[in-house]
Amino acid sequence: MLTAAHPAPAPTAVSAARWATVRHLGPNWYAAVMGTAIVANAGATLPLSFPGLRTACAAIWALSFAALLAVLTARALHWTHHRDQARAHLLDPATAPFYGCLPMALLAVGGGTMLVGQDWIGAEAALAIDTVLFTVGTLTGLTAAVAVPYLMVARHRIEPGEASPVWLLPVVAPMVSAALGPLLLPHLPPGAWQQTLLLACYAMFGMSLLATLVMLPLIFARLVTTGPLPLALTPALFLVLGPLGQSTTAANKFADAAPGVLPASYADGFTAFAILYGVPVTGFALLWLALAVAMVARALRGGMRFSMTWWAFTFPVGTCVTGAEGLAAHTGLPVFDVLAVALYVVLVAAWAVAALHTTRGVLNGRLPAPPTPVRA
Repeated sequence: MLTAAHPAPAPTAVSAARWATVRHLGPNWYAAVMGTAIVANAGATLPLSFPGLRTACAAIWALSFAALLAVLTARALHWTHHRDQARAHLLDPATAPFYGCLPMALLAVGGGTMLVGQDWIGAEAALAIDTVLFTVGTLTGLTAAVAVPYLMVARHRIEPGEASPVWLLPVVAPMVSAALGPLLLPHLPPGAWQQTLLLACYAMFGMSLLATLVMLPLIFARLVTTGPLPLALTPALFLVLGPLGQSTTAANKFADAAPGVLPASYADGFTAFAILYGVPVTGFALLWLALAVAMVARALRGGMRFSMTWWAFTFPVGTCVTGAEGLAAHTGLPVFDVLAVALYVVLVAAWAVAALHTTRGVLNGRLPAPPTPVRA
């Protein structure tokens, strides 16, 4: 019996208690979707083929699609029943940048739908799904690219030594749109429609690249002046590979798409740009990869344990795979074929480890977990 001494619980309290498992499920969980989708996307365009590869990529795409639906649902429940925590995430300078993962997850799954998903669901359904995911992903990506830096300036209070590679996440999202937009070009009317989309992708390429060039010096300066990142955050160093690999991928996709869409002089320029830009950027990506691996090895020796930051080992490496694949196609050099395959092996291994630990954590109830203090 309910009495004045024992009133009925408030509906919001009951709802919050019922969905307590999603209280700490932040936007960083979209990284698992991105990391899964890139395994399918990169595998679909590898410079080698063997029986079962495309089927395996389609299966991974299906898994990424299911993961996207699951995380979207869980995040909707999070916003519905734990709005205080959701607002706290937006006001937390360490968490807010992860809102850039949502558009990248939408875009990566959409791209995979066109690359391998159509094998299972048909070309028309794949086109419809990718059109929706690309449109929504691009709009949310552009929003995040403006909103998160605005919050960093106007609402967050960040100390000089707190610069982090996660700052790159919201500004990289338009680069993912730039790299995947050309997949839709053949399905647009020739002429102005195709040219507008291609040049819009090129504009997003520039937007993301210049924003990255602004932030990278801050990140490296923080490492040099303050020292290594805390152990749990060390995998975030791999995030720097994202804009490097994705921009190389985008440049090569422009070169593929430009003939027949733009005048010959511009198309030839895109082909030259793909190589003249992609090769040195890939060189810097390999330099940063070596540095990041060394820092991760140091962190492992120091006792670094699994956390959701380990998903940073997946999507950024995958973009370097697709970048190397594009350079292999345009240069004809076997060295880029070897690089793409080697990086893909690393990607699959990293994905398997992150997926295994994440699945285990979800099943035993340890994930999603509240934030814990990080130690250097």
